[in-house]
Amino acid sequence: MWVNYLNELKTILDENLFVDKLNKKLDEGGVIAFVTDTVWGIGCLPECEKGVDKIYEIKGRDKSKPLILMSDKKENLFPYIKSVTPEIEEFTQKYFPGALTVIAEKSEKTPDYITSGKNTVGIRVPNNKFFMKLCSVIKGGVLATTSANISNQPSAKSYEEAKASIGDLVDFIFEDYGYKCFGLESTIIIFENTKYKIIREGSLKLK
Repeated sequence: MWVNYLNELKTILDENLFVDKLNKKLDEGGVIAFVTDTVWGIGCLPECEKGVDKIYEIKGRDKSKPLILMSDKKENLFPYIKSVTPEIEEFTQKYFPGALTVIAEKSEKTPDYITSGKNTVGIRVPNNKFFMKLCSVIKGGVLATTSANISNQPSAKSYEEAKASIGDLVDFIFEDYGYKCFGLESTIIIFENTKYKIIREGSLKLK
């Protein structure tokens, strides 16, 4: 039986030597694969253009399609958006952590190579204990991410599927330690003035 508390989740991330090597590899442009609450993802440090380029190369992804930023805490993500409006604050308070991606106008901190030159960026806090622990040991606590699959192929819904799809192409793929994903992508919304518009309806059903 798996425990429910993050500080009781014993993983490779409790090994200081491994965490040091992980952060060094990410600094150098490394790409990792991991479970989230929705589907499996791959990611790199947002400030590392080499890592972002590698993600696009691994997936064969069109560079006109932006990545999103994910973390274990919304406070880590807010510096990447220009303004935390009352509406964004309300939705992130209600739905983070969870299967919601909020698109907002980006701040100067967010590199153009993540957003494909667009003036917006997506942010999300997945509700997955292992992913949260992963972010807690990564320098800065934020990953630039997308789904762990080759473009135009189905998103990976398990460790086995992620490993078969991109396992040989990333620098490290983590086990899920029993914290499985739902198997359906996140819901994506964007705010237009004070109202939100659903860009993609996923596993979170908004009322």
